[in-house]
Amino acid sequence: MSNRYKIRQNLISIGDDFWIENEEGKKVFKVDGKVLRIRKTLVFEDAKGRKLAQIQERLLAIKDTMVVEDGDGKDIATIKKALIAPFRDRWDVKVKNGPDLVVQGNILDFEYSVKAGGKKIADISKKWFRLTDTYGVEVEDGQNDILILSIAIAVDMMAHGNGRKDKKDKMKSK
Repeated sequence: MSNRYKIRQNLISIGDDFWIENEEGKKVFKVDGKVLRIRKTLVFEDAKGRKLAQIQERLLAIKDTMVVEDGDGKDIATIKKALIAPFRDRWDVKVKNGPDLVVQGNILDFEYSVKAGGKKIADISKKWFRLTDTYGVEVEDGQNDILILSIAIAVDMMAHGNGRKDKKDKMKSK
């Protein structure tokens, strides 16, 4: 058994709110895009508005880095693009109090997986939907769904230009 979620990628931008739906189309998690003065933040809430987690961009990192925090603001994972990734895109996720994760596959085309110790724990794919702007996240039973969804959205933001590089590129073109 696993849980499947649906995310519309064109809705993922800082400053916007969007919903993550389950495979029945029920809105299960709200993602609130907050614009703070220093760093970008996405806050995950349950359907009743309780804060479950948040993703924050880390500005002082050498390479793209985002941190996932729990509902109390404590770091639970750090996501970084791997320096060397032959043949496929790769992101490393350092998880506090849990096994480190590897995100690997074709990130740009939304066909990749999340693995813990070489064992697949989640798939991210566009194949499940007819809509081109929608991708799915399938999380194996026993995993932290919010953490996996946070990782998928953070990687999407960093890989598809919603991160710092996009802002710099816009400033250069002015």
